[in-house]
Amino acid sequence: MRPAHVLLAVLVAAVWGVNFTVIEVGLGHFPPLLFSALRFLVAALPAVFLVGPPKVAWKWIVGVGLALGVAKFGLLFIGMDVGMPGGLSSLVLQVQAVFTALFAVAFLGERPTRVRLAGMAVALAGIGVAAVDEGASGPLTGFALVIAAAACWGVSNILTRKASPPDSLNFMIWVSTVPVLPLLALSLLLEGWSADLAALRSLDWSGAGTVFYVAWGATVFGFGAWGWLLHRHPASTVAPFSLLVPVFGMTSAALFLGESITPLRWCAAALLVGGVALTSLTPAKPREAQPPRGAGNGALSHEQPARTNAALPPPRGAGNCAINHDEPARVNAA
Repeated sequence: MRPAHVLLAVLVAAVWGVNFTVIEVGLGHFPPLLFSALRFLVAALPAVFLVGPPKVAWKWIVGVGLALGVAKFGLLFIGMDVGMPGGLSSLVLQVQAVFTALFAVAFLGERPTRVRLAGMAVALAGIGVAAVDEGASGPLTGFALVIAAAACWGVSNILTRKASPPDSLNFMIWVSTVPVLPLLALSLLLEGWSADLAALRSLDWSGAGTVFYVAWGATVFGFGAWGWLLHRHPASTVAPFSLLVPVFGMTSAALFLGESITPLRWCAAALLVGGVALTSLTPAKPREAQPPRGAGNGALSHEQPARTNAALPPPRGAGNCAINHDEPARVNAA
């Protein structure tokens, strides 16, 4: 990669890492579900009128919008609102790589290698250490919600792989249109008119800045720049930069929010990042081809090629909003 491209990749990781600190600040201005709805509203408008029509089927846009926008970000914002620290959230959320790999085995027929299985075990050990650290300093409710958010992210990763969007920015902008109304409805139902109205009436430059950062910085710029890099470099070259996200997330939370980084948390970070690297950057084995029906001796028929249920990897440069664990260049953004 050219030095300028390396700097761009690092900048995207920094923007995504700092995003967790910005979310924590924003939660001081808005109820969590309303904040998440505003994020996607501002990300979608007016960009949806500038990126052109969707380039994948609507079923994938709606599916990813619900799994990623409503479930993942809704749970993440609520988890942070009830006490999960921003820096730790940026770290724990990376366990989505393990969920994605497990879901790929269950639904895409992938066969994980021994290295990938070892990576999952190391990452889960890191989650265990992080849970012990968080349990010693605060309630585990927020921790559990962030783990659930990571699982929902894993679901959206599988849906995104199936969609194989050719344009990551176009895809993410259209996905951003889906969660707005469901999140607003949930906010009105669970957080109430009075809390939402009070947050909007007291909106100041600080609150507005957090919305614009998570919408335009983390979403529009982040996904657009990442997709641009994927179109110019191999997936395996771009992917490792996403492992910098929790580094920037924990560092920014410590600098700007005074969040402490205990020795246990450093240990959890080393285990989790190392495990995610092994899980994400090691290709899985595709499902073995099955002989066609009627092949009594188990040999392949030469008149009809054996079919395979292995999921075809997306074309190089096909951006999306998640880590692809066959072609590991997807993102770990919040």
